[in-house]
Amino acid sequence: MRKAAERLNLKPSTVSHQLKTLEEQIGVTLFHRTTRTVTLTEAGQLLFRGSSPAFSELEAAVQSARDAGRSHRGSLRVTMPGFVYDLVVANQIKSFRDAHPDIELEISVNETFVDLFESEFHAGIRLGDRVDPDMIAVRLSPPMRMAVLASEEYLKERGVPETPEKLVEHECIRYRFATTGQFAPWEFADGDGSPYSVTVGGNLIVNTLPSLYAAVAQGLGLGYSFSEYRPNGVRVVSILEEHINPLSGMYFYYPREYRTRHLIRLFVDHLRTTTITQ
Repeated sequence: MRKAAERLNLKPSTVSHQLKTLEEQIGVTLFHRTTRTVTLTEAGQLLFRGSSPAFSELEAAVQSARDAGRSHRGSLRVTMPGFVYDLVVANQIKSFRDAHPDIELEISVNETFVDLFESEFHAGIRLGDRVDPDMIAVRLSPPMRMAVLASEEYLKERGVPETPEKLVEHECIRYRFATTGQFAPWEFADGDGSPYSVTVGGNLIVNTLPSLYAAVAQGLGLGYSFSEYRPNGVRVVSILEEHINPLSGMYFYYPREYRTRHLIRLFVDHLRTTTITQ
């Protein structure tokens, strides 16, 4: 309470009163209070996780206003997976360079998780549920749709699985994460929206999305990935989408220590005004 009061330039008693007022307005207890500690209740944790992106965007918007008129020079290093580059960034590089020719922009396409500080990156783009809550995160896209992918030739030969459970009768191309060595789960949702996984089998394993889509396009089996993603124009069709809950959208994220770096704001604002439908 004392540290919060110092940061807000308020009295500790004022902060405590405001928190109690917030609890009264919401109608739930948000904090466990003892003589030694103050911790979040389950309701408090839900409110924190749900409201953090909105506060991050508000903070980012304020910083954008402060950045107006500053010199647009310097370097910016951003890391992201390949599918993010293809979906969000690739078509925006030229327009950004035309608008800001004095900015040295470095894009690193990396499927593994990257420690921004250790690798000396300023920012990254990931699915929202994979962004550290300590980062400032700005939404770039609506929720991502997942689907089972297939070629038309495969479906003509083997038929269309009517339900996710029928996938065990098909040849499935599995994706192994490079960082953990684990297989990516094939996750679905029942009639109530509750998630469940299907353990699929197959004789082909890959660890990059382009290789997964290429194998699917060649009719080597079914794949599980992003419905909107089509690397290098490969021709595949999406099935069983209605059985899958959408994932969090894509977020541009960066450490709070970099919130005054106006080059970050220039780039993320450019992406937000030109990317896929918000």
